[in-house]
Amino acid sequence: MDFLQPTTLVEALRAKAEHPDAAPIAGGTDVMVELNFDKRRPSALIDLTAVAELSTWERQGDVIRLGAGVPYARIIAELGDELPGLAMASRTVGSPQIRNRGTVGGNLGAASPAGDAHPPLLACGAEIELASERGTRTVPVADFFTGPKRSVRADDELIVGARVPVATGPQQFAKVGTRNAMVIAVCSFGLALHPRDKTVGTGIGSAGPTPLRATDAEEYLQDKADWESRDALPDTVLRRFGELVGQAARPIDDVRGTAAYRRHALGVLGRRTLAWAWTQYQAGS
Repeated sequence: MDFLQPTTLVEALRAKAEHPDAAPIAGGTDVMVELNFDKRRPSALIDLTAVAELSTWERQGDVIRLGAGVPYARIIAELGDELPGLAMASRTVGSPQIRNRGTVGGNLGAASPAGDAHPPLLACGAEIELASERGTRTVPVADFFTGPKRSVRADDELIVGARVPVATGPQQFAKVGTRNAMVIAVCSFGLALHPRDKTVGTGIGSAGPTPLRATDAEEYLQDKADWESRDALPDTVLRRFGELVGQAARPIDDVRGTAAYRRHALGVLGRRTLAWAWTQYQAGS
């Protein structure tokens, strides 16, 4: 197996063009597990840790342009106000060591339905930047995933960043797992209130072949919420929202949980996260 170590993005894209079956590696929190268990044996690894262009973030108007190599620990420390939902999800990723190494870019590259970063990215309507020697393109995160561990990324492309809208209202993230750290989510849910547009965004994780949105729940709340007065949401609205979240899931039975349990748990997560976020909204957060 060849080991390639570019130091610039130009070099990295050239390496990917010349070795389209090579596996990019940054934190290695997913790739090294697959290599160690002999589940994957690429012809080459492209180490992206020395590519400075991937390890920075910047605010561009109402959007945070997040480099694919920015680790979870920095998102927690530096972007908690601008991207609260993604920061919440980042806090649930593995252990401190994993959060210091793992990246959103790597999470997207693995394209696992259980990726913790995916629900908040869906909820806030992020866009994913893909680059190759042919050029750069931007894909809405809702269109990025095509199946379990599959995405629209071409063989010669690298994920170079994500464009994440700055929060304009409260955001929440919650997941169910057997413990708080070093665990794959049984199911997870991200929610973002968008008061300017009087809409809500949602993201479901680990309950379908890809991360999903609960579009019926979003439309339901748009009609039921009084965004101007900020009146408390009736319990019937909270419960119906949760039911619609559960119905949007497409889960299976596996070693972590049954499909029925995932739907039930997502209903609870949907109801609770909406209640928490709306309480923040009432308080002017």
